[in-house]
Amino acid sequence: QVQLVESGGGLVQAGGSLRLSCAASGRTFSRYDMGWFRQGPGKEREFVAAINWSGGITEYADSVKGRCTISRDDAENTVYLRMNSLKPEDTAVYYCAARPVGGRYFHTVEEYHYWGQGTQVTVSS
Repeated sequence: QVQLVESGGGLVQAGGSLRLSCAASGRTFSRYDMGWFRQGPGKEREFVAAINWSGGITEYADSVKGRCTISRDDAENTVYLRMNSLKPEDTAVYYCAARPVGGRYFHTVEEYHYWGQGTQVTVSS
C-alpha cells in the first residue's frame, strides 16, 4: 500500500507560480513512476506530467509544456510540480499518482495504482 498526500495548492493570480508537493509513504517510493493529473470544473481527469522511477525521463501534457517542471526527491519520498505562468484554465484539483515500474504510457490513468486526495489550484483572471 502506498499513501500519497498532496500540498501546495491555493489561489493565485494569472501569471503567477505555485509548487505542488506530493509526499509518499508505505512501499518503497523509488520503485514507482510518479504522475500528476488534474480535474477542472465540469471536466474529466486529465494527464499533466509524469516522471519515471530514476528521474531521467519526464513527460508533459501539451497544455502545460514549457510552463511546468516535474521533479522527484527520493531521499524525501516526494515528487514536485512547479507551475509557472499560470492561466485560469489551469484551475483544477491536482492529484498525485503512483505507477509500478513497467507501464506502457505515462498519460494512462488506469496504469496508476495509488492516488492522493488532491489539492485545489485556483487561478484568477
